[in-house]
Amino acid sequence: MTLYKLRGHPEWAERAARWFYEKWGIPLDAYKDSIAACLKDEASVPQWYIMTDGGEICAGAGVIENDFHDRKDLFPNVCAVYVEPLYRGRGVARGLLDAVCRDMAGLGVDTLYLLTDHVGFYERCGWRFLCMAQGEGDDRPSRIYAHQMN
Repeated sequence: MTLYKLRGHPEWAERAARWFYEKWGIPLDAYKDSIAACLKDEASVPQWYIMTDGGEICAGAGVIENDFHDRKDLFPNVCAVYVEPLYRGRGVARGLLDAVCRDMAGLGVDTLYLLTDHVGFYERCGWRFLCMAQGEGDDRPSRIYAHQMN
């Protein structure tokens, strides 16, 4: 598998935006705009990452300012983490998250946050549960995890 940091690979921008849209249902233009900002800006946020196998996207994640929750003081946020079912249980998500953390540390970010309903998985990947937060449009709060890069 190959990891692509989209800021250095604009040839993947359109395809990645469509892939994230198909996985999460957030408007396609939101992904296009965020990825375009990643391509043209030298700032650490937003950032987008994909992993490919045989020319097909098999996993991806982004880093944005806030992942649509009420804890605006916790930023930046890893978002849109997704691994295709065929690749699950093979360490792909852990590898992707580790790569994102290393890259963001290199961009000067010392702590990342992540909003999720998953319990247990992110702890196994070295993240720590921080608090609950209310996601936009959600009926109940979700978990926020933090990861400090050293």
